[in-house]
Amino acid sequence: MRRVLLIILTAFLALAVPASPASAVEPVDIVVEDTAGVLDQNTLLPALEEIQFRDPTTVAIYTYRGDPNAEYEDGDTVMNEETLRFAREEHPEWISADGQKWADGLFIFTLDPEGRWIGTYFGEDRKVESSDAAQIQDAAKELFADAQWTDGTIAGVKEAAKLINRPWYQDPFVWFLGGAALLLAGGVWVAVVLVRRSRLKTNRELIAAGEKSYASVSMDLDATELNAHTIPETSRYGAKVLEEHRTFRTRYNMATELGNTVRSFTDKDLKRSSARKPVEEFAELAAALDGIDDVIADTNTLLNMGPGWQAAWDRQAVPLLEELDKLEDLFEKDKTGGSATAAALLAFRTECVRRLKSAAAGLADGTVTPEAALDVIRDSGRELAELLKNHSETVIEKAAKDSSEKKLMREALENERTRTRRYRNGYRPGILDTAYPNYFWSVASFNAGVQTGTSKIESARSSASSGSSTGYGASGGSFSGSGSSSRF
Repeated sequence: MRRVLLIILTAFLALAVPASPASAVEPVDIVVEDTAGVLDQNTLLPALEEIQFRDPTTVAIYTYRGDPNAEYEDGDTVMNEETLRFAREEHPEWISADGQKWADGLFIFTLDPEGRWIGTYFGEDRKVESSDAAQIQDAAKELFADAQWTDGTIAGVKEAAKLINRPWYQDPFVWFLGGAALLLAGGVWVAVVLVRRSRLKTNRELIAAGEKSYASVSMDLDATELNAHTIPETSRYGAKVLEEHRTFRTRYNMATELGNTVRSFTDKDLKRSSARKPVEEFAELAAALDGIDDVIADTNTLLNMGPGWQAAWDRQAVPLLEELDKLEDLFEKDKTGGSATAAALLAFRTECVRRLKSAAAGLADGTVTPEAALDVIRDSGRELAELLKNHSETVIEKAAKDSSEKKLMREALENERTRTRRYRNGYRPGILDTAYPNYFWSVASFNAGVQTGTSKIESARSSASSGSSTGYGASGGSFSGSGSSSRF
């Protein structure tokens, strides 16, 4: 089957050789005007420089903070007008000599993270069909919905590079007219090749991460056992951590077996879907064990006030302190800084910092036991969760118009709050996480829930609308450059 498909594809592509485009090229110039301040240019610029266009193209990125309360019906025109206004005032080279079109060789990508709008604009020699413009915008929307502004921008530009000046024989409609069956066969073959390559790369990366974690656990195995044997079982925290330790050896043996299995995989094996499960299980289990042995060590050190207890204490307290530092940013994003629930959270932040400092001082002078100090963190984390729950109602009341929209917001917040944290994604547990899972609600997951819920509400409101605009409003005059915008 593979040979037949290869022969068919070769024959078909041979017909298109005369129409083959020039070699792919990097952007001629990259202009980033991040007035919204949401892009990481250290990540963005190298990624954009590597993107291949079919013809020399100038890539312009423009971000600004619009009005999040703009009505859907006119928000799209507002973005088109704003992009044109900015170009006229700051970059007249983006506009054609007659002032009526976008300049040749230009692609503009516009983002409004506040109003949640995305726009794409093209020079006359780079313009695409409206459906292709929508495809470029869609490529970024999922990432933008999660506030991944830099990655979303990169994804949008990558999609644009695929579609701008795409030769006729690569247009899906032309391929369909020329033979839907041929396109399907070729597409399946290409997809299989790409998927298999992607599996190989991903599986190799997972195995490498798993091997690193497994090696760390193996090296510390004797120390982990010694630490576990000296954890006081009478401590509530010690008892719960020891529950994790009781299955530690069993899980370590499972990791050993999984490691032996995945190490025996050839590249051919790693390209198969059947290899993904054992590889993921090995990486996840090894990372979990690497986190648990650190928890066991910290529990022993802190509960027994052994050498290095200060660092062990810091590792338990710092995660909560870091969450408190994120509150200001949270209020800036949801525009609720003046609310009573926001004031309660800020007051709690000051009080919580005081509590943790007092607990640390008590540990140092012996007036506070390690268990009592850990209780301070636990109780403070639970209080933070309760205050965030109260604040969520403030956010919901501001964002939602009716009970159905409130339900969407609550579901999104709850889904993010209870989302399982993956060890191999960088999560490192502490004594509190182990003894009392989800003892606090992280500000990061709260913010993600708000963003997801807001996006769902906006999608529901706009489902009956066209979703995009190509007009430039009254200020645009007779300007008719190719471009459009839509909401995410």
